[in-house]
Amino acid sequence: METAVQIILGLVLLAAGGEATVRGAVGVARKLGLSELLIGLTLVGIGTSMPEMVTSINSALAGAPGLAVGNVIGSNISNVLLVFALTVMIQPVAADPRSIRRDGAVMMLASFVFVAAAMTFGMIDRWLGLVFVAGLFSYIFIAWRTERLGGPAAELHIAEAETLTASASPQTPIVLHLLLAIGGIAMLVIGADQLVLGAITLARLAGLSETVIGLTIVAVGTSLPELVATLAAALKGRAEVAFGNIVGSNISNILAILGVTAIVTPIQIPLDIGIVDWIAFLGASLLLLMHAAAGTRTTRIEGASLLVIYVFYIALVVTRAESAAPVL
Repeated sequence: METAVQIILGLVLLAAGGEATVRGAVGVARKLGLSELLIGLTLVGIGTSMPEMVTSINSALAGAPGLAVGNVIGSNISNVLLVFALTVMIQPVAADPRSIRRDGAVMMLASFVFVAAAMTFGMIDRWLGLVFVAGLFSYIFIAWRTERLGGPAAELHIAEAETLTASASPQTPIVLHLLLAIGGIAMLVIGADQLVLGAITLARLAGLSETVIGLTIVAVGTSLPELVATLAAALKGRAEVAFGNIVGSNISNILAILGVTAIVTPIQIPLDIGIVDWIAFLGASLLLLMHAAAGTRTTRIEGASLLVIYVFYIALVVTRAESAAPVL
């Protein structure tokens, strides 16, 4: 019972903390005169990935690399097969292929580099973490420079920022935005601590590996900010923002979360991350880009198909874990 309370409390605090942190940071940025383009490129993508970052760092420091790596892999999978699928089922999405051509290429390149490094070295060391973080800053700088001239990609990032602040009053003092961001960070830290402790305990009690818990419960829980942001955009008639939110979050999950976590402490790749997980990790991103490249509306039936694939993947993960569990 105590373990369930820890996990639920952790997920609630992560969801609320992620939302508060992003809204507070975006509010401060707007008060300081930062452009909607720069806000969309940085604070929205990285901000909605803050629950994954804090949870992964806590997991790695707690000696649970399975949670840290499983969280990133599982979050990228659930962002597409769960978050995007649910958004499309509520509001069919049409995207301009030009709007995510560059960002999609960065997402796939980062994904392939991560998989190649994991299979070659068996870990994400500090030097690779530095490469990931440097790659993130380079991507943001190049994107900002090129998008200052406008275009569909710039419009998408601007729309991401606008969906978060459309209801915010311009008269709100900057101090309140700052307090909201600080409060959000505090909730993230406490929530991540509770979630990691509860997840480790649950894995031991259930006889499952920390990796399985990271791929499933933790990954879905830390993806809640993306789910909230994309569903809110869809309900406001801006469902196309879902593409930008998810691509930006997937990039941040690899370059920012893995990068920063590896710099803090090198991450060992768990042995129970299997070929099915890597295929799902790369395949989910490819499916998202295929829908975007088609330039046609992604229908509710297609969204439901993605959700079925996600349920099938989770079933495979759980079945594999049960077959590997020792008989007591």
